[in-house]
This record gives sequence, C-alpha cells and structure tokens, in this order.
Amino acid sequence: MKTDDMSILVQLGKRIRYLRNERHLSQMDLALDSDITKNYLSDLERGERNPSVMVLNKIAKGLNVTLEELFKGVEDLESLL
Repeated sequence: MKTDDMSILVQLGKRIRYLRNERHLSQMDLALDSDITKNYLSDLERGERNPSVMVLNKIAKGLNVTLEELFKGVEDLESLL
C-alpha cells in the first residue's frame, strides 16, 4: 500500500473517532451498532484497515450520518499530485 493511501486511511480513522466521540459512544457501542467487532473498529480508527464500502455504510448508520458526512474533511491526497 502506498504512503498516500495509508494517510487517507489515517484521516478516515481520525474522522470516525471524532464522530464517535462527538456522540459520546464507546468503541464497543459503535461496533455493536455497526455490526462489526470492536477490534476491527479500533484498527480502522488507527488507519490500519482498508474498509469496504459496506463496512463504511454500517459505520455511517451506526453514527447516524451519511457517507458524505463520514468522509467530510478526508482529503484525497492523490488529487493533489
């Protein structure tokens, strides 16, 4: 995986963590609401996983946001090259 790709995953993970904390949800709460494991969510928040669209949709629903809102502020670094 290229460094730029990893940076996008880190940004996405930080965004998920921010939205989760804003809603006062624990990782376990969001994992249960999103039908994923807490360990998987933890890896996502650290930018260590490359989630599928289906998983991102589950997380967005768990956070009660749209996919667009989930990605707000996550910059596509490749578009800057």
